[in-house]
Amino acid sequence: MTDDAQRSDADAPALALSGVDSGYGDVQVLDDLSVRLDPGEIVCLVGPNGAGKSTVLKTAFGLLDPWTGRVTHHGQEIGGLAPEAIVRAGVGYVPQTENVFGSLTIAENLRMGGVARDEGLESVIDELYDRFPILAEKRTAKAHTLSGGQRQVLAFARALVMEPDVLLIDEPSAGLAPNTADEVFGDVVAVNEMDTAILMVEQNVTKGLEVADRGYVLDQGTVRFEGTAEELLGDDEVSRLYLGGGA
Repeated sequence: MTDDAQRSDADAPALALSGVDSGYGDVQVLDDLSVRLDPGEIVCLVGPNGAGKSTVLKTAFGLLDPWTGRVTHHGQEIGGLAPEAIVRAGVGYVPQTENVFGSLTIAENLRMGGVARDEGLESVIDELYDRFPILAEKRTAKAHTLSGGQRQVLAFARALVMEPDVLLIDEPSAGLAPNTADEVFGDVVAVNEMDTAILMVEQNVTKGLEVADRGYVLDQGTVRFEGTAEELLGDDEVSRLYLGGGA
């Protein structure tokens, strides 16, 4: 690689979708969509149901192929790669549902998260136990016995076993009581503090943007508004159209 190319990669976003069209079968969902996630950021995708938010994550993670446009990780093309290859490249994914193995213990779930690691599995798991003490306390418990918030912590940790520098999180507060959701958003921040950039979809717009650096408002598969979290929360038009009339 040339020095110019190395500098270009160093300056590139951690993750970017540029001019992407994508969808399911013949049904187009994303329309010329462009978003970027810089190293160390939390970026929140918000918008009405059916806006294409989860489709962005699935396209970034290789569960859907981009029809047109590019998906890059630190400047390297990953669009169309298999999810296993994208995980090895350094991108993790926490889906909204079925994100842990309920019949397995916490310890077994974490080991499953590291099946693609060549070495260092136990040391990484020990570090995650230190970061999330509730997992250490309950390491022998079956995942299905955990509370909703505890399952989300396990899902985060399971994705972190591969030490990604980008984590895609879909609706982390879905179905959780408000107090539990607040705890989960605290865990999102804790994950970010592990030098992990986060691209997050969240229906709880205010809470999602409160922990984010920047946000994108999606509608009909494309970006309608973008800006800092503070700008979006304070924008009267965004609030009227997409945030329920006010933050």
